[in-house]
This record gives sequence, structure tokens and C-alpha cells, in this order.
Amino acid sequence: MEKAFVTGGTGFIGSHLVEALLHRGLGEVRCLVRTRRKWLEGLPIREARGDLFDEALIADAVRDVDYVYHNGGVTRAREDAALEEGNVEATLRLLEVLARVNPGVRRVVVTSSLAVIGRCEDPVATEESAMRPLSRYGASKARMEEALAAWRDRLPLAIVRPSTVYGPREADLYAFFRMANMGFCPVVGDARAPAMSLVHARDLVRGMIAAAEAPGAAGETFFLGGGAHYSWRDLKEAAAAALGRNALTVSVPPPLVSLSGAVTEGVFRLWGALPPFHREKAREIRYACKMCSIDKARRLLDYRPALSLQEGVADTIGWYRAQGWLPPGKRRGDRKGQASRT
Repeated sequence: MEKAFVTGGTGFIGSHLVEALLHRGLGEVRCLVRTRRKWLEGLPIREARGDLFDEALIADAVRDVDYVYHNGGVTRAREDAALEEGNVEATLRLLEVLARVNPGVRRVVVTSSLAVIGRCEDPVATEESAMRPLSRYGASKARMEEALAAWRDRLPLAIVRPSTVYGPREADLYAFFRMANMGFCPVVGDARAPAMSLVHARDLVRGMIAAAEAPGAAGETFFLGGGAHYSWRDLKEAAAAALGRNALTVSVPPPLVSLSGAVTEGVFRLWGALPPFHREKAREIRYACKMCSIDKARRLLDYRPALSLQEGVADTIGWYRAQGWLPPGKRRGDRKGQASRT
């Protein structure tokens, strides 16, 4: 019976991955849990409680597993040191332990990000595009990828770079759906022009599992996005259909995006926190490449995203409503505004 070890399993993408592995019938799924199980609560996992710098813990967790999925990392931090430690040093520490106690592991899948590309001469990035990240997070992931080059001859590594991911439990793009539910959709630039690669979490994790199991994936890097490139209008229309209401498109001047990021970051600095939207995120919105090609993943992994944008957004909004993140929908024509069942 096959076994897998997952880092970052308590988070958004990682929890979907753990569910998919369990559904696949693996004999055992081991998960690194720092403090709380969160989305893994109630699932039949073997818990390894601690962090990646506990060598004895990690050695026990990776011993005799067939697959390692390293999905853990730091997405936001005020200091570069925290990003370096969480995304570069922790990854290298995991590989060092793994190479010592389980050098015969079948595959190690490391999750990176489209953010490593940053500025790109082409509107659609490929795996050959240069890495010119615009955020400290993207830069830390780029340094991680560069450091992994020295390990390709020691362990069967595959790197996956998700595009923008959405789905149940996602908390950043959720802000867009929440505003759409309030009746307006802020858009930077041409709302009708292709602007982003979106992938539903369930499609993404199928690609991650394919990267672990496909014979030709070792030593390769793959973008994992959706089946098409979408405009903000596409996303708005999918949200409107799922919400059962229309929303007004509000054009946001690019300089205002930068100003809003600076103001938001300044306000949150008073509490010693970095918000989801800040100056670097604003810079990425304005200048970073947000579309990627999945041709390589199609060719080598037989990666085929299954969910349409309409299906994925409906699934996501249905989950938000079930969890109380969005109010229940209303029956059309119901003058009293009574909630419909979802």
C-alpha cells in the first residue's frame, strides 16, 4: 500500500490534496501539522506535529513513504528572513532529511508559484520564461527553485507552479466574490481582455498527483492552470450566475491600485500585521504576468482540467454560503427576500 507525506496539508491547497490522496486509496497519508488540523479535522491521517526544522520528527514522517508533497511555505511576511526561512531553508532541510533516510522515494513534488515569473515579455508564461519576480514572496520561491537545481541528481524532484487558485476554503479571491455579492466588481484594465489563468483547487491537485506519478515528470517543472485564460468579465459573469444577481463593473485606475496597497499596508502596520492586499500585491496586479501555458503539463502529465469556470465558481460560492462566508441566496422573484436552500 502506497504512502505519502504532505506538508502544508492544513491549508487551502494542501487540504484538497490530502482529500484527493485519501480518495485515491493510499494506504497512509501523513501530514505535518504545526498547531491545529484545521481543514484536516476528522480525516484519517497520520499526524506529525511540529515543523520542518525538527529533524527527528521529519525523519520519522518521511521514512518509507513513496511520495512527498511539499506544499508548505510562507506566503506573507513583513521580513525577508521569514520568507527565506519558510520557503528556502525549510525546503532544503526537508530534502536533506529525506535523502538521508529515504533516498529511494519515488517522487518529491515541490509547490512553487506563478509569482516567480513577475515581469514577462510574453503575455503567457511558459516554463522557459525568465524568473523576474515582483514580490518578496515570488523572489523567495524563485530562490527556492534555484536551490533545487543542486538536488535534481539526488532525488526525483518535480516542481509545480500553480496559477491563481480558487475553490472552497480560498480566502483571497473570496474578496472578489464578496464584492460581487454586494453588487460591484472592481477591475483594473480592460475587463474583456484575457487577463489571468485560474484553476480550481480540485483540478490543481489532480495535476500535482500526476506530477508525482507520471514516469517522465522527474526533473521537470510544470505550470498548472485552468483550461483557458479568463478575463475579469468572464469571472464576473460566472460569479453573477452563481450568486443569482448582477454586479456593476467598476474600473479602477492603475495608480489607485498602488495607492490603495500602500494605505492598506500602512493601516495594518499599526497592528504589526501584513494584510492580503499590500504594496507588493498591488505591484503584481499592475505589472506581473498572470497567465501561463499548461501545454507541457498536458503533454507529459496528461493534465486535463475538468471543471469549467462556471462550474468551479458555482461550487466555490456554494461552499462560501454553506460556511456562512456569504449570505444565503435569494429565490428569484421573492419580494420578501427569503433565503433559498443551497
